[in-house]
Amino acid sequence: MVTFTEKQEALVNSSFDVFKANLPQNSVVFFNSILEKEPAAKNMFSFLANGVDPNNPKLAAHAEKLFGLVRDSAGQLRAKGIVVAGTSLGSVHSQKGVTDPQFAVVKEALLKTIKAAVGDKWNEELSNAWEVAYDEMAGAIKKGMA
Repeated sequence: MVTFTEKQEALVNSSFDVFKANLPQNSVVFFNSILEKEPAAKNMFSFLANGVDPNNPKLAAHAEKLFGLVRDSAGQLRAKGIVVAGTSLGSVHSQKGVTDPQFAVVKEALLKTIKAAVGDKWNEELSNAWEVAYDEMAGAIKKGMA
């Protein structure tokens, strides 16, 4: 069980709102960050077939979904101390052949994107809240992959 404070949950929620306020631009930052570190990830997302296209609605929709899952994980951690992910998430990630290093790339891109979105409000406490929520969500997905 992970202790996740009310303040940590509030930090994730408020920065998610800032992220979502400029979703198209933040989605571009996120996926460009992934592809810089892991160019092969392009083949895992059908909507990246032609690169990062800010006009592709699937790009923003997927980023919103992922960041929303991390935000929801923060809520689960605060309420229960654990993140439970549906088995379908594990299955999809298993079918795509997602590896541990790729989870790390996504985490790095997520943090970079939130940092860019919130600007001077970025600090260690905010980073830590997102890291814990992401790590617990990723752990739940990995369990579903087994």
